[in-house]
Amino acid sequence: MWLLSTAQLKLVHFDRVDQVPGGYAILSHVWQYPEQSFQDVQELHSAGAPYDDARVSPKIRGGVNAAKTHGIDWLWIDASCIDKTSSAELSEAINSMFSWYAEAQICYAYLQDVPDSCTLDSPGSAFRTSRWFTRGWTLQELIAPRYLIFMSSEWTYLGTKASLAPLLSDITGIDMEVLTKRRELQHVSVARRMSWASKRQTTRVEDEAYSLMGLFGITMPTIYGEGREAFRRLQKEIMKRWSDQTLFAWGQVLPPDLPRTSLGRDIGNPIGTLFAPSPHAFVDSADYRSIPPCRIASATNSSIQVPEGDTVCEVMLRIKTCD
Repeated sequence: MWLLSTAQLKLVHFDRVDQVPGGYAILSHVWQYPEQSFQDVQELHSAGAPYDDARVSPKIRGGVNAAKTHGIDWLWIDASCIDKTSSAELSEAINSMFSWYAEAQICYAYLQDVPDSCTLDSPGSAFRTSRWFTRGWTLQELIAPRYLIFMSSEWTYLGTKASLAPLLSDITGIDMEVLTKRRELQHVSVARRMSWASKRQTTRVEDEAYSLMGLFGITMPTIYGEGREAFRRLQKEIMKRWSDQTLFAWGQVLPPDLPRTSLGRDIGNPIGTLFAPSPHAFVDSADYRSIPPCRIASATNSSIQVPEGDTVCEVMLRIKTCD
């Protein structure tokens, strides 16, 4: 993990987060191209540039100054602290990102499109409509941190995740108990977690999957260029880890009297497709809850035997494949 020193424009590598003296702060933001890269920062450091040098981006200076205000000596910014020329380092960072946000002393959410004068909870306010709430990666950056501070375009304090929890829940649909750490993610259905991402967007289609790995405790190789296969791979990994049938509760809700001959023709969902094509398919799935195996057996008047080492989802997949 590379971190920016707040004392001088310098990147320092730490093998583990618990090796960082005094901990670190982390900056969540929406990318505004061009962002200063790992190589840009290295070049500025080699040139002896201080943080007040005009060549240093205002975003880096603002994040560093915020960390200094709270007495934190180290700052992580995704744009500048990941060497994206190394595919191995990029993959490690993506797989570790949720835990990095969770372990940070403070996370700053910099909302570049929200002015100081904004009345946060007004209908249609700049805060409610901020791009930060529409991006795929910022979903985990909202949920993971223990202490999250929202900052305006001028780096003015707007509030914390805890103090703004009711408003944040209204904007994002995420349960207040999850935002305030009173409910663990593992106690939220897969479909509901997916629904939180259903209206968000990513620049790269693969990031629809990669940005959700932390929400499900999943690690997997990142392969840019695989397209929507990334989201299919994510669902397979979720199926292996969680016995939660709501993974398959996506798409349009069918009326009970719909003829079987209409399936796949009128609703746009291919017959026999177990996995969703993207998180957008879960837009109406927030209220689905997993059914315990014993209740499934009781409802079907049968005995369901789950082989040792298998999840209920894996058994359902085999049944579906054999039909």
